[in-house]
Amino acid sequence: MSNIFNKPRNLKVGFTLIELLVVIAIIGVLASIVLASLNTARRKSRDARRISDIKQIQLGLELYFDGPGGSQYPVATDNILANCVAGGLAFGLEVLVPTYMPQIPRDPNATGLALCYSYATPSTGTRSTYHLGAVLEETGSSLYNQDKDCTSITPATCVAGITATYTGGGFSGVPAGSPLVDPVYDVIP
Repeated sequence: MSNIFNKPRNLKVGFTLIELLVVIAIIGVLASIVLASLNTARRKSRDARRISDIKQIQLGLELYFDGPGGSQYPVATDNILANCVAGGLAFGLEVLVPTYMPQIPRDPNATGLALCYSYATPSTGTRSTYHLGAVLEETGSSLYNQDKDCTSITPATCVAGITATYTGGGFSGVPAGSPLVDPVYDVIP
């Protein structure tokens, strides 16, 4: 009598080449979807870090302004990028270290000329205002709805009573309602 539980000895157990290729293709598609989502999350994370850095620098500037001998913000240097790349100087903000900040933060994803955040002060008169900004990676970010949209080229459009041009950078935000893409998340005091 034959046992139904006995297998014939000539059967081979395993996967066919087609089955293996289908599984590998499915894994590849899933991996590419995960990587695309991960890259978006990384960009948003770096943008959140930039906003946090700007707020930290802004706090250091306010502490400097209210500190002994203050009542003015630190003067911005003329050549932001050269100073930033050359010795790690932060275009005028180095006076905040170490009294008001442990160090000047740098852009989390930048290299070369884009290490520093933009900082500008009026070129004449008292420095009772400043313009501070960072370029975000997410161009359609809702964070641009929370910034000041100033221009340090014509500061009277944003800061009342300031008619002089700014030293340290001619960067600008795009005015609210403009069809152009806002290039800079910017703040003023």
